[in-house]
Amino acid sequence: MPLKLHRPLAEQVVNALHQIFGEGYHADKVIERLFKHNRRLGARDRRFVAESTYEMVRWWKLIWSAMGEDEADPERLWAALGSWLLIKQSQDSRIEKWLPGVANKESLYEVPQWPEFQTLSERVLLKNLAQAIEIPSILYSVPEWLYQLGAEELGTETWQTYLHALNLQAPVVLRANRLKTNREALQEILAKEDIHTDWAPQTEDGLILRERKNVFTAACFKSGFFEVQDGASQAVTPLLRLEPGLRVIDACAGAGGKTLHMASLMNNKGKIIALDYGDSGTRKLDELRKRCSRAGVDIVEARLIDSAKTIKRLENSADRVLLDVPCSGLGVLRRNPDTKWKLTIDSLDQVREAQKSILESYSKMTKPGGLMVYATCSILPSENELQVKNFLEKSQPGQWKLISEHRFVPGENGYDGFYAALLEKENQ
Repeated sequence: MPLKLHRPLAEQVVNALHQIFGEGYHADKVIERLFKHNRRLGARDRRFVAESTYEMVRWWKLIWSAMGEDEADPERLWAALGSWLLIKQSQDSRIEKWLPGVANKESLYEVPQWPEFQTLSERVLLKNLAQAIEIPSILYSVPEWLYQLGAEELGTETWQTYLHALNLQAPVVLRANRLKTNREALQEILAKEDIHTDWAPQTEDGLILRERKNVFTAACFKSGFFEVQDGASQAVTPLLRLEPGLRVIDACAGAGGKTLHMASLMNNKGKIIALDYGDSGTRKLDELRKRCSRAGVDIVEARLIDSAKTIKRLENSADRVLLDVPCSGLGVLRRNPDTKWKLTIDSLDQVREAQKSILESYSKMTKPGGLMVYATCSILPSENELQVKNFLEKSQPGQWKLISEHRFVPGENGYDGFYAALLEKENQ
């Protein structure tokens, strides 16, 4: 039996959508801020708000097409919510095919007879939907230009397979902090807090939650026993062949998920310089310092890149360099579905130029004989293989050697899409 939907709860979803699409805020920050200011919301209410918001962002184009609209109308967000609720609770057998993993879930909510919902018709919505999904960009709910770009770079069949996976809900994957525990022990500790997990495939320290829960309130998280990190992301750092005592540079560290992983693999021995730039970089590095303290890591030095001199001073100084460069984020759309609506052709071009520039200048920090990993959370060859190919072609002959390339397919083992290339700087 559908649960009763209270208006204040629906208001939270509509408000979140307004902030995401009307004011341009990132979905994860909107939800985080919303929960921070509404601490009295129970677990079920939080789940409704978060899931409804993310699902609607993910299927935004499809929802408006079902409503008979060519584009979103900011004045009709309430109608969009009502339409989504009607579609989700429909018993039509086609819904599961159109919306895999979404339709007919447990904990469905009723569609109240509110004024904003009065003119909505499930029959009309499904009729519109059946016609609209003949257009692939509507079926997979992505901008038309992005659908065409992905098809050109990856081939239509591969791109559609990826889009299908990227429209599914992402699992919650944890990485045990080796400095304080191991995977087996962490699994037992979590179970005592009623958080049940399975081993994450193709990882050495990963656990996947069987049921989504707020793990950040767990006592063992506050004690630094684990971090939340996708399985594909966990596979990137070990490519550097890290050892205790090395000097390592994480050149695009952000809030430091991979920095912390490196420290763990190095047994907190050696030196890691974590770099980032700009106002956002300052905030992220501050967050990294807090995370290091919680994780028991003291070999990380967080530095802001305030000029080209920062990089110049570090030339030929690192045994290992990680370039986890800015990218389109298309490999992690399950976690950040609003990215596809904020991305533009121009912004993608700017990202690719930034990647090229970072590869050219930051790679100089690697010592002769050292290793470098170039990584993105994108699945487009123009951000991945082609960037590496271009870098090698423009480098001095014999200066760099490509050791291996690793492509992490969206949805494989439930993980995100990633790319990583391991390169060695030759002794000259």
